[in-house]
Amino acid sequence: MVFGQIVIGPPGSGKTTYCDGMSQFLRLIGRDHPLLPIHVVVVIYSGFRKVAVINLDPANDELPYECAVNIEDLIKLSDVMSEHSLGPNGGLVYCMDFLEKNIDWLQSKLQPLIKDHYLLFDFPGQVELFFLHSNAKSVISKLTKKMDLRLTAVHLVDSHLCSDPGKYVSALLLSLTTMLHLELPHINVFSKIDLIESYGKLAFNLEYYTDVQDLSYLQYHLDQDPRSAKYRKLTKELCDVIEDFSLVNFTTLDIQDKESVGNLVKLIDKSNGYIFAGIEGSVVELSKIAAAPLDWDYYRYPFYIQFVFFSSL
Repeated sequence: MVFGQIVIGPPGSGKTTYCDGMSQFLRLIGRDHPLLPIHVVVVIYSGFRKVAVINLDPANDELPYECAVNIEDLIKLSDVMSEHSLGPNGGLVYCMDFLEKNIDWLQSKLQPLIKDHYLLFDFPGQVELFFLHSNAKSVISKLTKKMDLRLTAVHLVDSHLCSDPGKYVSALLLSLTTMLHLELPHINVFSKIDLIESYGKLAFNLEYYTDVQDLSYLQYHLDQDPRSAKYRKLTKELCDVIEDFSLVNFTTLDIQDKESVGNLVKLIDKSNGYIFAGIEGSVVELSKIAAAPLDWDYYRYPFYIQFVFFSSL
């Protein structure tokens, strides 16, 4: 059984930076844990994960990480645009279609990795691929079924959208439609949270935006913008749809902060079942783990901890 993440989100949301930072963090897990200011430090144990990053974005030609598999070995966006007179969006759709038809190529590349690697899939930023077209979903579905992968979709959204009520509603709608379309364990993430103050003061506290609380409070702020006021009724109906599903919420991420990344890893590990790997127990015990708070206690399970002892400073 192999675990991993499907990293998606709009252009500029920080997917490639996330893959780079997350891969480094996962490789370092098991070393001294910096979060607990005590001499006995509980360290999250992950079997010292070997991490493989798979680049499936044919438009991403400057990679800060070393990728184990690169879609450019199969097809290049520049070649597609030149050969078929397509723009970037049409070219990306073509590339995903081509990958779907040549899924055996991807499976053969992944086969040597699935024995002992944790997989990070860096997907394109064209959002239509994940809520409108079926090609990306088909690729993911074939991988999960044929290779027994346990994947979580990590949907990154730039936190600056919280500073604009209209953009925030759009982000909610995108997140909801993506969740429904992909049908995977799904975590929505406000990325670049360390920069949110630079975009100006938020209308509400941050918890309002992460918990997706009563969206009717946004209406007043939307009415202050002539562009948004024009679509007042439409916006209200969209907000009602989002609230009726009651599926969307967000966690926050500063990819340069180890505690922030660690908290996100806990959520991901619980959503895709990584926390259950190697744990032997009754159905009752496993259900207790599943029903526990999201910030569950790793140290309760010896398969996932190491103790590091320090002398007094």
